[in-house]
Amino acid sequence: MSLPVISQSAPSAPYEDPLDLMDEIDALKKQKDASILAHYYVDGEIQDIADFTGDSLKLARDATKVKTSTIVFAGVHFMGESTKIMCPEKRVLIPDLHAGCSLADSCPPEQLAAFQEQLRAQGRNFHTVAYINTSAAVKSLVDWIVTSGNAREIIDRVPEDKEILFVPDQHLGRYLMEVTGRKMILWPGSCMVHEVFSIQDLIRIRKANPGSVVMAHPECPQNILEISDVVGGTEKMRKHVMGIAQPTTFLVATEATMIHPLQRVAPQHTYIPIPGIMSSSGETCACNKCPHMARNTLQKVRDCLRDGSPEIEWKDYFKTAREVLDRSLLQ
Repeated sequence: MSLPVISQSAPSAPYEDPLDLMDEIDALKKQKDASILAHYYVDGEIQDIADFTGDSLKLARDATKVKTSTIVFAGVHFMGESTKIMCPEKRVLIPDLHAGCSLADSCPPEQLAAFQEQLRAQGRNFHTVAYINTSAAVKSLVDWIVTSGNAREIIDRVPEDKEILFVPDQHLGRYLMEVTGRKMILWPGSCMVHEVFSIQDLIRIRKANPGSVVMAHPECPQNILEISDVVGGTEKMRKHVMGIAQPTTFLVATEATMIHPLQRVAPQHTYIPIPGIMSSSGETCACNKCPHMARNTLQKVRDCLRDGSPEIEWKDYFKTAREVLDRSLLQ
């Protein structure tokens, strides 16, 4: 008789005092000639010790201004790739190689290449526009890269006689169709975090907070965007709350860690994260935190600085991807 297999979870890292870790990281940055870039969706403790914080567009541009020889990117894998592409002479480290992205995973490069070939065989004349949440291999196959901060501007640059294939986020693509008036062929991808927001809970929380303002990321489904007061990427949210002096309650429909940079720049306001809803059971959950971003910890930032790994290695197709990133984000 075979014995049942008992699954064992990986042991958690032993507790280390966050203040001690911050001091160690600060010393290692000087010793290793390194700078830390942190996305708004990583834990607030990491944002607090970073040299640059921001959304994907701001950090892509910040990376090109870094003077140190090493960059640690606290975010997800495609962001580390983009940083290496923009700064090939730098050593680029990321705290966890397994910090992926559901959006990037939804658009494998071989599937995109096959679909593009199918469209060309039909005689379709198109440009491929990709959200930055894609792998470097996908970026090497497209004409334009957009972030939530520059998407409308880039769509306006696509010639009118070209169709637009938009990958991979169908919700952002649908929103851009509405605000730009351009028809698009939409890839059926979505973000696991932004797709879970509960419309019922949003309506309930808004009723319980009269005068509150709903802010939603354009990666959210259409039913959330339709009842939102402010729709925009993370940097637009930050600038919006900074521009309002009167204390206001904001209901925030994006990754919950975004509340940390909002509180830093506009502490006079109250911020309430919109709960998510589990598709499997229909139960409300605190699932609006990205599990991939959560793989970034102070310990892992310290470890990758100390050990010089994991490192993003240059690949041949990065050169083609760089031409697209330069054209889209820097020009």
